[in-house]
This record gives sequence, structure tokens and C-alpha cells, in this order.
Amino acid sequence: MTPLYFAHLSQLHVQTEQLLEEHQFDQMLIGSGGLHKHFLDDTRYPFRPNPHFVHWAPFLTQHPDCWLLVRPNKKPLMFYYTPKDFWHLTPDLPAADWAKGFEWVAYDNVSAILSVVAQFNTAVISEAAFIGETALDQKPFSHNPNGLIQSINFNRAVKTEWEQHCLREANYLAVKGHRAALQGFESGLSEYEIHQAYLSAVQHNERDLPYDNIVGLNEHAAVLHYQFQQHSAPSQHRTLLIDAGARFNGYAADITRTFTQPGSLFADLVRGLDDLQLQLCHQISAGSHFVALHEQMHLMIADLLNRFGIVTANPEEQLEQGITRAFYPHGLGHLLGLQVHDVGGWQQDATGRIKQPPAEHPFLRLTRTLETGYVITVEPGIYFIPQLLAELKASPAASQINWALIEQLLPYGGIRIEDNLCVSKDGSENYTRDGFAKLA
Repeated sequence: MTPLYFAHLSQLHVQTEQLLEEHQFDQMLIGSGGLHKHFLDDTRYPFRPNPHFVHWAPFLTQHPDCWLLVRPNKKPLMFYYTPKDFWHLTPDLPAADWAKGFEWVAYDNVSAILSVVAQFNTAVISEAAFIGETALDQKPFSHNPNGLIQSINFNRAVKTEWEQHCLREANYLAVKGHRAALQGFESGLSEYEIHQAYLSAVQHNERDLPYDNIVGLNEHAAVLHYQFQQHSAPSQHRTLLIDAGARFNGYAADITRTFTQPGSLFADLVRGLDDLQLQLCHQISAGSHFVALHEQMHLMIADLLNRFGIVTANPEEQLEQGITRAFYPHGLGHLLGLQVHDVGGWQQDATGRIKQPPAEHPFLRLTRTLETGYVITVEPGIYFIPQLLAELKASPAASQINWALIEQLLPYGGIRIEDNLCVSKDGSENYTRDGFAKLA
């Protein structure tokens, strides 16, 4: 896929040159990021690269202290950190085809970078943008200039063909893990063992994952970001909710599936939500308003709760009384890319103008009108969360709830179905469903 990558690099360079001129910079220096020590310790946190750096160099996701200099009408110049170090492996300069997109300088002292930057300054502008976590106080750097970063963040929502390829492959990889997780659930494994089976299937270490896996059995499926993994298996496996992804060249998949044994009311509810999620996915195309899609999903879930006899109020009454928010408290989805929650979800233009989510849906992460090339998640849910149910029971809407059914469903925890879609002019490509079909 090297030609696609070079096309991506070329497009990125053209866009950046335009933005540098617009924001009055003659060059841009991007840091890959650094390693950070734990408090009162000499060990370090796992490295997470600067996404602005990975946007250019997706093959260097495990390389701290590298620097990329972007200059108009020149190849991007990569300062590749090669320290003299017998404690760690010092990497060689890359020799793969993709590396031909850059000029390379092996360095172990930041003064080499500053020298090159100073030589390139023009007499007209003589200012460089620096994007990274650690400020360089020396002239001519402007550290993380807000206007430039807002423009870059806004543009990142539209993915190039190369980025779409990486996101598609990340989904295919993650689907392998979800199939392994299902097998572990059916075999009666613990949350920890299911997690390990997932890692083995996707061939990731913990540090490779785009986010910490959520592996919740039974009642733990009602904790939206359940953060533990029990080593002992429960006596009965009613539910597995697994929210787990994978990375491919720095790009993330973010997939959730809910598995349960057939033959129960909860199993029928899982199938019902899966059908609704797929119905909504089929409606998505360029021009769709994501806030409207989120509100439509609430109406669809209200109808499902009514049909199953969980809530006696009709869908419109449920929305008016806020009943569905007790069962579905989070947003429909978000932008996806180099970051799991990719930047710019509330941003409406390149200047950084923000559209907040509706007051009744404060956790919605995406308020933009969808465009061709956006990659998004679609992840409705129905949960039986004791805290929210207690609040609902204390509200005037309590009489509209079938509490006997709630008690029957509480031990199952909850349901979330999450797919990753690439928006097109007339519809969308569902990377996740295609991945499951490919491996079926």
C-alpha cells in the first residue's frame, strides 16, 4: 500500500503548506513525544506518540524523541533519535520504501535540530510553529499555536484513502479478537482469561492497544467503562460485554459486542438493539446530522423498551420525561482515527467554532454534519445501571416502568453494539460488519 501512503503524504504536505501561509509560519516542527517517569520511581509510563506526528509518520509509533520538520517546497525532514545507549536498543534508520518520503538525520542532541531550523528561516516570516508536549523556548518557535492546531484538527476528520485502509485493517484485526472473546465466553473463561485470549488473537501487547479493553461479565456489563478484569470466573456466564480495539499503523479500531446465551428475554433484547443499530447505520451518509441521528436512536430505543414491556409509556412520552436517558446515558458515537476519540468532534469549522451537545445529552462527542471521508463509531446501548434506575424509581416516571422485568434483567448488566463506519456520499462502508463477514 506504499503508493497510497505517498499520496497521503503529498496531500498532507499541500494542506500544511497552505495552513502555514495562512497562519504566517514558514515551517512547522512536530515532536513525536517523550517518555515520562512514574512518581518517585525510575520506571516509565508506556509511550503514547503525538497524533500530529503519527499523522505524517504512522510507522513510528514506538519512537520517542523524534522530530519532524515540515518546510514548503521541500521533503519533510525527520530527525531520528539514535542515542548512544547500552541499556536499550538504539534503532537503525528505517530503510523501507515508505522512508523515501522523508529526508533523514540521525541525531542525539537537540542543538542539531535548532541549527537546521535557524538556517531555514526566511526574512519575510521567520517564525516556526512547534507542535508537541514540551515547549522549546528558543526563538523562532511558537509553541502549539491555537489557530494552526484548530485548523489541522478540523481537517483531520476527513480521512485519506491511506487512512481509510489503515482503519479498515485495524477493524479486521480487532474482529479476530472479538471472535476469540466469544469463544472464551462460551468456554466459561474469566474476564482476565478472555482479555488474554483477545490479546493473543490480535497479536498485541497491552501497550499496542488503542485503549484499555473493557471486558465485563454479567453485572459488570452495566459499568460503561468497566476498568477491572476478575481472575476468577463467575458461576454462571449470562453476559459478556467487550469493548476492545486494535491498532494498524497507528490507526485505531473501536468495537463493542455483547454476547449472551440464547433463549432469554435479554437475548431477545440484544437482537432487538442489534437490528436497530444496523437500521441506523444504513441511514448514514454525507449530510447526515449526527445530533439528529443520536436523537433518532433514543426514539428507536424508546420504541424497543415499549415493545418489550419494560416501559409502558409510548416513545414520545419517554423522551419528554427523560426515561431513555436512564437506560442509554452516553452518546451515539464519535470521530475515529489516530485517536480513539479523534479530535474535533464538536468543532464546526477551521477556526475552532464549537457546537456543544444538547443539554439533555451532555456526553455526545460528535455534533458535526457528516462529510465524505469521516470515520465514526455508532454505538447505542441499553443498560440496567443501579444508580440510574434508583434515580428513575424516585422520579414521577417510576409508574411507567415494569420493575419486575427490571429485576429480571439486572443480573445481565447491559448491552452495547458498536461499529466503525466510513461515511460516503450515498451511504457508508461498515468496516466492522465487513470484518465479521470476512472472517465468518
